[in-house]
Amino acid sequence: MTERTARIEIPDRYRHAVIPHIMVDDAAAAIDFYQRAFGAREDVRVGAPGGGILHAEIAVGRSTLMLGDASLDEVEAASFAAPASLGGGTTVTLHVFVPDVDSLAERAAAAGAEILQPPKDMFHGDRTVILKDPSGHIWVFLTHVEDVSEEELRRRLAAAW
Repeated sequence: MTERTARIEIPDRYRHAVIPHIMVDDAAAAIDFYQRAFGAREDVRVGAPGGGILHAEIAVGRSTLMLGDASLDEVEAASFAAPASLGGGTTVTLHVFVPDVDSLAERAAAAGAEILQPPKDMFHGDRTVILKDPSGHIWVFLTHVEDVSEEELRRRLAAAW
């Protein structure tokens, strides 16, 4: 573990879980349902430039679930499709915070994972690697390296687009 990763704590809501990130056809309606059906609490909502929800986070009990509207863009459809558009398959991406993403990436690659995005520092304050396991599941492993205010996050996101 590097000195840099040892100093910053993982945000509390991400500490003890694999965080599912699901895509749905109508994220606003899904959030409403989860609130009604499961007593979910909405913690984060980032609107998409053309309308809809780019990213949202809800809490069900002590668990966090990430979700967003499925893409209608054919280029992005394979990555951001709703299960119904795949004949009922799943489009879950699994996010897990770890102490040292670089070591994990090396271990995962040695074990047979396909690295889709090598570890790199991202605008949201996490060092991130994206990989595919031998079964085809997509995993995003993150090491929290800095706390980023909502204002700074929006500034960085605007600069990246």
